[in-house]
Amino acid sequence: MQRDVHQSVDYFLVCGLGNLGQYCVSVFKEFGVKVNGIEIIENIKWQIPDLPDLFDTLIIGDCRQPKVLEQADIRNCRAILIVTSDESVNIAAAFAARTLNPNIRLVIRSSQENLNDLLQQNLGNFVAFEATQLPAKSFAIAALGTETRGFFTIENRLLRVVRANISTIHPWLVNRQICELNNSHRRVLTHMRAGYPQPKAFYQWELDAKVLHADTVAYIEVTDNQVAHSAQANIISRTKIWRKLAAMTQWRNLLVSSSQWWQERSQTQRVAVFSGLFIASLLLCGTILYKFQYPQISWHDAINVSIVLSIGGYDNLFGHLQIPFPVPWWLHLFSISLTVGGTVFVGILYAILTERVLTSKFQFTKRRPVVPKADHVVLVGIGRVGQRVAKLLQELKQPLVAVNATQLDSEILPDIPLVIGNIKQALNKVNINTARSIVAVTDDEVANLEVALRVYSENPSANLVIRTFDPRFSENIAQLLPFARVMGAYALSAEAFVAAAFGENILSLFRLNDQTTLVAEYKIKTDDTLNNKLLAEVAYGYGVVPIMYQKATGDPVKFMPSDDIRLAVDDKLVILATIEELQKIEHGIIGHKNWLVRIEKSVSNDATFDGAAIISRISGCDMVTARTTMSQLPQTLQYPLYKHQAQRLVNELSKAQVVARVNKIN
Repeated sequence: MQRDVHQSVDYFLVCGLGNLGQYCVSVFKEFGVKVNGIEIIENIKWQIPDLPDLFDTLIIGDCRQPKVLEQADIRNCRAILIVTSDESVNIAAAFAARTLNPNIRLVIRSSQENLNDLLQQNLGNFVAFEATQLPAKSFAIAALGTETRGFFTIENRLLRVVRANISTIHPWLVNRQICELNNSHRRVLTHMRAGYPQPKAFYQWELDAKVLHADTVAYIEVTDNQVAHSAQANIISRTKIWRKLAAMTQWRNLLVSSSQWWQERSQTQRVAVFSGLFIASLLLCGTILYKFQYPQISWHDAINVSIVLSIGGYDNLFGHLQIPFPVPWWLHLFSISLTVGGTVFVGILYAILTERVLTSKFQFTKRRPVVPKADHVVLVGIGRVGQRVAKLLQELKQPLVAVNATQLDSEILPDIPLVIGNIKQALNKVNINTARSIVAVTDDEVANLEVALRVYSENPSANLVIRTFDPRFSENIAQLLPFARVMGAYALSAEAFVAAAFGENILSLFRLNDQTTLVAEYKIKTDDTLNNKLLAEVAYGYGVVPIMYQKATGDPVKFMPSDDIRLAVDDKLVILATIEELQKIEHGIIGHKNWLVRIEKSVSNDATFDGAAIISRISGCDMVTARTTMSQLPQTLQYPLYKHQAQRLVNELSKAQVVARVNKIN
């Protein structure tokens, strides 16, 4: 997975040079690797300037054909990205690539989750993403305009990324240091003072820095176990149902339950139930009366007479000029009543069935909900990205209205308000003056910009989220509209696809401080650049944030793990990192340790003993070195550390009554 920086340059192959494929090539070149490309059409519309010059080899052909793949030198490629817009083509090309190169890593674009699992089992070294699902969550979160910047699930636990503005009533504004905010369920990611530029890397703060008014603190926290909670809720729900049924079987509760059930029925249902019970009682009475009046007939014949009378067969029995058998007047009168009752019941039954048929037939005319009046999201553009964003906003219980230039199928997002037609005119119908956010995600970035400018002129307080494609266009919009969130859907996805090509398992991504942060999972191998390193070295040396660790022996998962854990083969680690930081891990480019700890004195022998254990645990040095240092105070620990690591060592030594300070190496 990770290789030494001195090894030869890797080759990668990208099949499908649409928007996503072009962004993937661009990100690949930032890694300094060689990239070959395959595209089926010759006249490619280049979204990224000068991109054709970045290819080492560009082949025009069908990526499913073995000859085309061989022309692109697939046998010498480390990974292949198959990202055409046709999923069947992607899957076919994946099989062809695996046949030609059994060791190549396959990264394909596919939304078929069940099929993807089967392909992973059969093809091996395989990962699949849906390009619209990865960035859609970022668009949805941006639309909310809240402090939440991302959320994802790891090992059935929900993790949330928050960017909090410290107000005068914030609970952290009570003489708290930044380092005190870290605990077993939370890690600080960035800290920014008011008026200063936002940091582009993690750990850009002093551990003893105080939390001040107007500061901005970004952090990640572990919340409740959502999956377990849902399962428990289902069990509780089923238990309640069984208890309710048991209670209903008790005679004392039967009358109350029946009354409650009757009140919950609609008028039509009540009529149907009443008429059904009435005709059933008439049939039962008719059967009994005919059987006892004419003992010579069987029960079957008695039932048959009652049914014939109830479905309008009165003339079959009594329609002759002279009744063929003697019948008492009271039974004759009852037979007439049974026929009349049956006719009424059949009429009611036909009416109910007709209503159901008509309702089912004309269900497509069901009206969508009305446009919200205020505090809603206006979603402009209901393509694949827009539909995914809409579903996420629905899951987050956010009121929204969709705007689309063309008519949609009635089955697409039937539960949200929809305005169809010219977008300029449609904006007049969606209450943009009172909207919370406007999310413009059409396939035309100029139209998205026009929507944003129109909305800003009428509602400057609304959150503006704009989808773009061209990188230069994105930069220009970001400068023109600094208050807007300018995001490229395929640019966001490309970083996840490229990171996966290097062997990392990308679990999710989110936007923080105007850059994409990836959630990457590693399983440590013998030749990894992470193997045998302390988490402190991984965190501060590569500039990443470890958020989950599991020992190879299968021990329980640890969230926000301690810096003192040393990684070993087959351990599992999940980190937060940008694409640049993953590149450093890939090539083993780790930061230098520029800090030393000067230990001045120890107040007692117990403090000396404890201090040696603390030094060995936090710095990673052997116990002999730690004890030798503590026995010759004052002494400088000749074991360079990272700044945060050194500051933490000083803090822990002070708790053990050992005086120490940090010195920077010149």
